[in-house]
Amino acid sequence: MPTDTRLAGPALQLADSLWQDAAIKFGNTGGAVLGFLGVLLAVFFAAGRATGRFSRPLAIVLMLGPAIVLLLTGLVVPLLRTVVLSFLDADGAKFVGGKNYGWALTSSPIHGVLLNTLLWLVIAPLAATGLGLALALMVDRMRGQAVWKSLIFMPMAVSLVAASIVFKLVYESRGSGQSQVGLLSQLAVTLGWDDPPNWILSQPLNNFLLMAVLVWVQTGFAMVVLSAAIKAIPDEITEAARLDGATGVRLFLHVTVPMIRTTVVVVLTTIMIITLKAFDIVRTMTGGNFGTQVLANEMYSQSFEQYNFGRGSALAVILFLAVAPLVVYNIALLRKERATR
Repeated sequence: MPTDTRLAGPALQLADSLWQDAAIKFGNTGGAVLGFLGVLLAVFFAAGRATGRFSRPLAIVLMLGPAIVLLLTGLVVPLLRTVVLSFLDADGAKFVGGKNYGWALTSSPIHGVLLNTLLWLVIAPLAATGLGLALALMVDRMRGQAVWKSLIFMPMAVSLVAASIVFKLVYESRGSGQSQVGLLSQLAVTLGWDDPPNWILSQPLNNFLLMAVLVWVQTGFAMVVLSAAIKAIPDEITEAARLDGATGVRLFLHVTVPMIRTTVVVVLTTIMIITLKAFDIVRTMTGGNFGTQVLANEMYSQSFEQYNFGRGSALAVILFLAVAPLVVYNIALLRKERATR
């Protein structure tokens, strides 16, 4: 088949341009990596050559200095800047006091967002932790438990964006009489539902369908951690409970649960923190429409779609204040557990 020479020239030029662009990007990346390694070598060399009374302080500064700088520039400074912006107007030019926080606490649409976020915060962590605990109990009694645990834990390796795309295809719905490509719609048709609804548009069902994505990803994490905690229960305690007549549900409620209570709380609060920051799922599947908006996505929408940085920053501060107590509680709980060992 003859080749159109008129198209060959532009195509070759485009290919050359793409290769040149890729080569420049790879070169910049390689240069950055080599520069970083060079700085590390210089730091280690300087720390190793230091002698006398200044050797220890110098080593501490050289080792902790980069981490402190990164912590300041990547966390502390942006946090302070966000707090400052939350007291400014939409353009970040005029001081408006607590007006943005007043809007967040009195606006009816934001009330709906906060209630929806609370719904996520209650249901998704409890479902993921409960399923993880049930799977931990079941898988530990099965042969080849390592294989089953690997399969259940595998969704943790998938990003929330990729998981959302997969579930969006699962929830795909077509009109009556058309062949269904979505798994959920096909199951509905198989069970006799001739015209399954558009699941993503169905309120409030769509919120629970979005939560299922987070539960699917986090259940493996809960299962692995809780399974390790169950195996750490001393055999003497379990045997003594069985001799006293505790079996089945009684053994689980009166021995297993109290012994792993701290681990359950840590898993639950960890998933709650992840749930509060859930942005990827809502953004990918609905964009916050159809009654699925949550606090993290509303923060992004206010800042980068409506360009109201004051309101977006206020929502970011509220989100931070909601997450901070859970983090502090987790740290305190872990320290208490270590102190009692």
